[in-house]
Amino acid sequence: MDGTKLQAKIYKGYGQAAKRIGFDYQQFRATSASNPLSSTALQTLPASFTTNFSYSAPNKYGQATWLGLFDARTFTPGDFLVGRQGTFFIAAMQDTLPIYCVQTNRIVSVLRDQQDQSVGLGAYSGGTRATEAPLMQGWPASILQGTKGETNDAKLPLDVKTPWWAILMPAYPGIILRTSDIIRDELGRKYIISSAELTDMGWRITAMQAQV
Repeated sequence: MDGTKLQAKIYKGYGQAAKRIGFDYQQFRATSASNPLSSTALQTLPASFTTNFSYSAPNKYGQATWLGLFDARTFTPGDFLVGRQGTFFIAAMQDTLPIYCVQTNRIVSVLRDQQDQSVGLGAYSGGTRATEAPLMQGWPASILQGTKGETNDAKLPLDVKTPWWAILMPAYPGIILRTSDIIRDELGRKYIISSAELTDMGWRITAMQAQV
């Protein structure tokens, strides 16, 4: 017995358990930076998601992460599972440890504003949809409330604080997100990235909601 064989046995055991308590999910893997769920599913398999393996506690508000129970021998971090409880992406498959998954609740596109760099008198240089170039399109992501927000500079009586959001999403090779990149979701909301941390579990982003 070595680490590789032990890992395979663990994942096979997860699969046996999922056959008894899980539901059918489809596995997807991104082949480009656009619409990773539009391709043909790699397979359908039973899977279950829990907060602990004793199945003794439900998930809570503001918590996107779950432990996945399924046969992960053909999976890699960044893969998606779509089924009964929604869409999850595989954040981490650490050696001999439980499979760390993120439940998504939004479909997002990441864009970068392409400003006119010409010299001299130019056109309006503020950000508009026409100047936004897509980096990633149609990606499932988790967007949950972050801090309480910030008061704007005007501080008028009826002004509300600008909300901040915590965003988790898979990384795609060759694409690096940066401060001031734009995220738009299927609800029409616009977010401006304040910080983007690339981890071995994907992107962990802090973003401010902006007017559309």
